[in-house]
Amino acid sequence: MSNKNNTVIYIGVTSNLLKRVYQHKTKSLKGFTYKYNCDKLVYYETFTDINQAIAREKQLKAGNRKRKEDLINSLNPEWKDLSDGWLFYFD
Repeated sequence: MSNKNNTVIYIGVTSNLLKRVYQHKTKSLKGFTYKYNCDKLVYYETFTDINQAIAREKQLKAGNRKRKEDLINSLNPEWKDLSDGWLFYFD
């Protein structure tokens, strides 16, 4: 996740990406993304094993900003919000 000006990068792990992005966009959870207005999905990876996902999260968090930017730029060079057009509906 990033903010409007792409000055902040947030990395997290979730078992429900759609719901988590919605929470960031609606600012329903107070925390880092709320404080720094990170509501733009600029990169994501999917895993079938939560332990692999957590290991990848730790690996990415340990990297420097340049590595994170390079990873985002490799798949989303314009840093567009990848969740644009997603429909959010939860009971």
